Amino acid sequence: MEKRKIEVLVGLFIVGALAALLLLALRVVGDNMLDGGNSYRLQARFDNIGGLKERAPVKIGGVVVGRVDNIVLDGQSWVPVVEMVIDSRYSGLSEHSSAAVLTSGLLGEQYVGITPGFIDEEEGTALLKDGGSIRDTKSALVFENLISQFLYNQDNK
Repeated sequence: MEKRKIEVLVGLFIVGALAALLLLALRVVGDNMLDGGNSYRLQARFDNIGGLKERAPVKIGGVVVGRVDNIVLDGQSWVPVVEMVIDSRYSGLSEHSSAAVLTSGLLGEQYVGITPGFIDEEEGTALLKDGGSIRDTKSALVFENLISQFLYNQDNK
């Protein structure tokens, strides 16, 4: 009888632990996902996105303002198109803003960094809206290409 009681308690403990892990996983995903009603979409075209992946952060000055939602290859121009979901709290971005694929640290994760553009009130600078596009982009620096260029230059000396 005592053995049966211990087995039931262990079973309940395992079920509780699995439920806690599931709740934690849902909480983490929920915090990282932006609500579709409180966000807007932007896209940017890059020549090279390096190792950028979906769900990578979109940052302005180091502050996460959104996530990469989708990465597709344009069938006409054959360049990667990065679709981003930006929190609506950051909806005042100028059409003169620029985007770059950056890396956290030397070998860290890649993310999209947005540099807000100027707003000329006299000229009436347009703001980026849902479905808008950032035209000024800077591609990723591919670390392997930098190393090979360095080695090639050393061989030619």
